[in-house]
Amino acid sequence: MKIDKILNEIDEQGDAHIGSSAETPIREDAFELSDIEKVALINKDVKHIMETLGLDLTDDSLKGTPQRVAKMFVNEIFAGLNPERKPIASTFENKYKYGEMLVEKNITVYSTCEHHLLPIVGKAHVAYISKGRVIGLSKMNRIVDYFAKRPQVQERMTMQIVQELQKALGTPDVACVVDAKHLCVNSRGIRDIDSSTVTSEFGGAFKEQSVKREFLDYIKLDTTF
Repeated sequence: MKIDKILNEIDEQGDAHIGSSAETPIREDAFELSDIEKVALINKDVKHIMETLGLDLTDDSLKGTPQRVAKMFVNEIFAGLNPERKPIASTFENKYKYGEMLVEKNITVYSTCEHHLLPIVGKAHVAYISKGRVIGLSKMNRIVDYFAKRPQVQERMTMQIVQELQKALGTPDVACVVDAKHLCVNSRGIRDIDSSTVTSEFGGAFKEQSVKREFLDYIKLDTTF
């Protein structure tokens, strides 16, 4: 049967870190339902999962869990799926003619592994060299947060952050490094609590070894206050 073949393929893949493309795989009808309708449907699905596990949803501690999880999925941890929530990446003329690298480091990343729906937690370091436009510092954080708030693969997220900033700034000279822990590795499977995953994407001038090294040296600086 077809379903048996699919299940066997999933079992064979195991913990393989599979990626499909640089675009998050979203169906064409993804936004036909309102957020309220999605919360209502997910509420029922989470309730069914919990009941299947044998939990007593009449217990005071558990009876509100399906609704809480549904609202969290739609309004918080997967909010970045909705293009209406995409931050406006306003840029400004570089009137002060700053021509060196600008680095925004230690941007907190909270994302979700799309293979097990477990948290990815870490830091992103983003840099660009202006070609005449600059972007507000907080907008860089918001762009990272937007692409993090969806089921993700870390490699894809890193690429999406760079591509969005390249488009906003009108320059290929953008770089991003992400260092994060995946709870699908840390809390299940191999349960290696110390390992983390590092991904990078270097565009334009950042492909040059000297520029890349300068960026990597900046993110090593201790800026604890």
